[in-house]
Amino acid sequence: MKKAIFVLFASLVSLVGTAQIKGQLHGNFQTDVYLYENDSLINAERPPHQAGIMGYANFIYNYGNFTAGVRYETYLNTPEGFDSRYDGEGIPYRFLQYETEKYKIVVGNFYEQFGSGLILRSYEDKTLGIDNSIDGILASLQSVKGVTIKGLVGKQRFFWDKGPGIVRGVDGEVSMASLLPKLSEKSLDIIIGGSAVSKFEQDLDPVYKLPENVMATGGRVAVSYKNLLLKSEYVYKINDPSADNGYIYQDGQALMLSGTYSRKGFGVILQAKSLFNMSFRSSRNANLNNLMINYIPAITKTQSYSLAAMYPYASQPNGETGFQADIFYKLPKKTVVGGKYGTTISLNFSYVGAIKKTQVADTIALGQPGTLGYNATLFSMGNELYYKDFNIEINRKISKHLKTNFMYQNVFYNYDVLRGKVGHENVLANVAVADISYKINSKNAIKTQLQALFTEQDYGNWAMGLLQYTFKRQWFVAVLDQYNYGNPEEIKRIHYYNFILGYTHGASRIQLGYGKQREGIMCVGGVCREVPAMYGFTLNVSTSF
Repeated sequence: MKKAIFVLFASLVSLVGTAQIKGQLHGNFQTDVYLYENDSLINAERPPHQAGIMGYANFIYNYGNFTAGVRYETYLNTPEGFDSRYDGEGIPYRFLQYETEKYKIVVGNFYEQFGSGLILRSYEDKTLGIDNSIDGILASLQSVKGVTIKGLVGKQRFFWDKGPGIVRGVDGEVSMASLLPKLSEKSLDIIIGGSAVSKFEQDLDPVYKLPENVMATGGRVAVSYKNLLLKSEYVYKINDPSADNGYIYQDGQALMLSGTYSRKGFGVILQAKSLFNMSFRSSRNANLNNLMINYIPAITKTQSYSLAAMYPYASQPNGETGFQADIFYKLPKKTVVGGKYGTTISLNFSYVGAIKKTQVADTIALGQPGTLGYNATLFSMGNELYYKDFNIEINRKISKHLKTNFMYQNVFYNYDVLRGKVGHENVLANVAVADISYKINSKNAIKTQLQALFTEQDYGNWAMGLLQYTFKRQWFVAVLDQYNYGNPEEIKRIHYYNFILGYTHGASRIQLGYGKQREGIMCVGGVCREVPAMYGFTLNVSTSF
């Protein structure tokens, strides 16, 4: 394989030599550097290597219908909070692609998603340390307009190697409006899709007889009519004993429903999700964010403010039932309530709890290894609440120079379930945010942010303040502080301060920071990783070409 990578890379370099005449080269680059210092107050320890560096560079070359790409990565050493198995450097991602209007063929590494990802999603997220790209073959065919068929086979990336399981999948989708133009004339479209994904992994277990082929099948329907969109997706997975479910033989099911209505100045989104036993990996013994075949979307609000994101939701593949409502309304311009420029109000409510599980005859306790484990029905409600939050945001432009955004959040957080802890008190918190931006002129601006989190659980109350000044349009300097003033232990009432200097120019960005990072958890779309306490310098450089 290393020889094949070298040949591919050499071929790409050769093509680049003639890029000015026959093709186009583009890509992007990013590097993150961390210099660590000790801080006993926040339990931040400087590792023996003192510095962590991770970076990558993508090079994509296009010539006619052909595309070739490579990505170089380096982790010297892997920054704290990311898996140290990334330590090293090399070219873990390379591909060749040929694409026309009717079909596409990819050989090498690729990312792909079927439907919403409930059955298959290979993707990359550097902030979470995720890269489950598939190394193999992907083929896509669209011989008839509105009808797409995909097929793939390969193994998933596992740090600098590949996982033991082979992933195989097919997906098809039909747009009725493309086949029947009269539907399009009536602003109506019905999109029907279906998928089948399987993994093969040898059974080497000395105790249990484990299935070597695990199949998941799914179907989805989306109906759009003028301002209305209705979507549903269902996935069924046969028994898949794994470390995630305690090696039980229960089948898995998932169902997602959503409805969206929008018109000028108003929009509403309603979502519902229920599932159980839906962990699906190409290795039954994998854990954390490794070798995931599918993706369980979170139907909770993605928080952008730091204190509102302190207690984020983590999807529970072993079982959950949840609901979410998102409402957007813009008060008219030049009215008493809307003001000169209009005011936007956003409301969000989400609720996620346990799915009801009943004991079966062959099980002494729910989830006992080697048994069926339990029985469950979709959208049945268990007795345990996992997460609930209510959010309201009011965004108002006061003048050409002044913009404001105010937010309030009320959140319930089941600490034991969502953090994998035992015996920790659940958290009930209230968060308030005031975000104010003032544009001095075309090149200079000031941004201020005040946040407060109130709770009697965990570490108690927090306050956060930020002041950012942008000058000459490209430079910015910021100072921020998170203060845990409500900590019951006075010695732990710590200021987590940070000083930041940055420069942007086109697609390039450089940022230097110094300060403290609190220990916690980071989540994106329901997928999370632990974040350790850190004290020291950070340098981030990125660009694209």
